[in-house]
Amino acid sequence: MSALSHLRILDLSRVLAGPWATQQLADLGAEVIKIEKPDGGDDTRGWGPPFLSDRDGQPTRESAYYLCTNRGKKSVAIDMASPEGQAQLRELVRDCDVVVENFKVGGLKKYGLDYPSLKAIKPDLVYCSITGFGQNGPRRDQAGYDFMIQGLGGLMSITGQPGGEPMKVGVAVTDLFTGMYATVAILAALAHRDRSGVGQHIDLALFDCQLAMLANVASNHLVGGVEPPRYGNAHANIVPYQAFAASDGHVIVAVGNDSQFARFAELCGHAEWAEDPRFATNRARVVHRAELIPQIETALLKQPRRHWIEAMEASGIPGGPINTIPEALAEAQAVARQMVVEVPHPAGSVKLVANPIKLSATPIEYRNAPPLLGQHSEEILRRSDRR
Repeated sequence: MSALSHLRILDLSRVLAGPWATQQLADLGAEVIKIEKPDGGDDTRGWGPPFLSDRDGQPTRESAYYLCTNRGKKSVAIDMASPEGQAQLRELVRDCDVVVENFKVGGLKKYGLDYPSLKAIKPDLVYCSITGFGQNGPRRDQAGYDFMIQGLGGLMSITGQPGGEPMKVGVAVTDLFTGMYATVAILAALAHRDRSGVGQHIDLALFDCQLAMLANVASNHLVGGVEPPRYGNAHANIVPYQAFAASDGHVIVAVGNDSQFARFAELCGHAEWAEDPRFATNRARVVHRAELIPQIETALLKQPRRHWIEAMEASGIPGGPINTIPEALAEAQAVARQMVVEVPHPAGSVKLVANPIKLSATPIEYRNAPPLLGQHSEEILRRSDRR
């Protein structure tokens, strides 16, 4: 039996953060009922190309974007703007443990689907609201999108090359982190409910999660009083910890402690670096990075990537190549860990990136592909009618 097979979740969320959270819960065994508008469904269904191809090689209406966050769910098409649809949703809530939504603050109140309204129906309900800025504060009514939050929340100011243009991260990390925080919060609220019988409202903001993601960089400012700069591929607090050019491309060097640095210095043909008081400790290397890094750059340019990768692996020094996405998914380690799964789909099958959680007693089961629009409406609504 899957870890969360006893749970039923009503998913009113859209785009990425909410669906990402509910996909994690579906992977862990929860029944996730995805509510979509009958006309077109989730907006992300149309966010392509690319689109999934059917058995004849023809594109379907299922975008790659939609497919990446809706595995294992059941799709029910309901018009929540209609009184009938609202009544159907309230009936579904009676049998659900969790509701996840990402409408604007107060956006569901007019439908009778806000937390106070649904708590009256099911007092022990766990209700998770995901918004751009949370339920209070001067920006509470403002819409929030990953790109703008990466800028407003400071992430773009530390991403990119020194002196260059601020850059967003290549995937929607604010949405993804918020989805993972939502998963953790939901499980914590359910644990509390199971002990006390009391549900609660979870208030999650993309902006808050973005600030929390700043980790050591925010701490550097709070403790040191400095404005963190952009380091490109380098690290604010560890040296050397960045990408370097070899004779035929780039490699990553991720020295984590002083003993690793001593071995790395020897590989570079400069064992004396480890004895130099400017470079002997990480603290000194951070202070003197401008003197050390050019010397490392000169040394690494003398050999190709494969030489350095093999030498670092043999010496226990963290490092490696900079793979493309196809190369990363085809890595022997990814294959061994079964990080790409193929799931049966009405169009034939669909390949998806696997869930990274490995559980010994209740392993992830890939029961269902991302659903077609309204694929499970009859099943779910008939079950609700019989109640």
